[in-house]
Amino acid sequence: MSDRPTVLVTRKLPDAVEDRLRRDYDPRFNPEDRRYSDDELVERAQEADAIVPCHTENLSAAVIARLPERLRAIVNFSVGVDHVDLAAAKARGIAVTNTPEVLSDATAEIAMLLMLGAARRASEGERLLRSGGWTTWSPAFMVGIGVTGKRLGIVGMGRVGTAVARRARGFGLSIHYHNRHRVHEELENELEATYWESLDQMMARMDIISVNCPHTPATYHLLSARQLKLLQTHAYIVNTSRGEVIDENALTRMLRNGELAGAGLDVFEHEPAINPKLLELDNVVLLPHISSA
Repeated sequence: MSDRPTVLVTRKLPDAVEDRLRRDYDPRFNPEDRRYSDDELVERAQEADAIVPCHTENLSAAVIARLPERLRAIVNFSVGVDHVDLAAAKARGIAVTNTPEVLSDATAEIAMLLMLGAARRASEGERLLRSGGWTTWSPAFMVGIGVTGKRLGIVGMGRVGTAVARRARGFGLSIHYHNRHRVHEELENELEATYWESLDQMMARMDIISVNCPHTPATYHLLSARQLKLLQTHAYIVNTSRGEVIDENALTRMLRNGELAGAGLDVFEHEPAINPKLLELDNVVLLPHISSA
């Protein structure tokens, strides 16, 4: 019997992380990298002192109620904790941790990739090239928009939103943001950022929207069909937060109908399942949740 704490690791983690776990703990790994069902998760956790899950696991109140008495920590390999019922964990005396800050730059880079890719039709162009459909160059061929001078509205000016704003300034974008609270004046001055107390008013005036708020009950479908309708037809929307923040069906309809110019999405409302109608659209850049990769 090992005297080290037993740790259940729900997904395949990078080699360096698993090596560290072997050094300090008695880990139970998932080499197949298969998502556990709720029943499997509970069964495998019976001898565990801690669980290291990712955002793919659903640690609901019902699941937490079935975890063993010995379990003391849910240690998320994730910035978000929306997949954990925090109240249920607290009631059980289970500590819940996450990994803030470490992914801010990585996520901001993907946000810029999606922003530029959508505006300059990069995904559409690559598909055309790979399919053999490109035959000649023309001045009017695949004209996109330049982002320089455009207004970027950031929904959620936390760590990631701030990192996006700093990068966007380098591309000549004008920074605007909506947040639960206005950021410190010093940061606002550094970014030359304009605060919008009203999300509605900001949405109606932006060229590009970047979604960077966490997913919570309060932000579920924060960008609802009504909110999306406020965007101008030349606007683009980028999401590197969580798919549930946007009404994906409404977004897909608007993109299909030409009510929005385009989108860049790294996250999806029901991932890994993707709306098949979304896959048919040329004016969307799609990535498989690689902001943290």
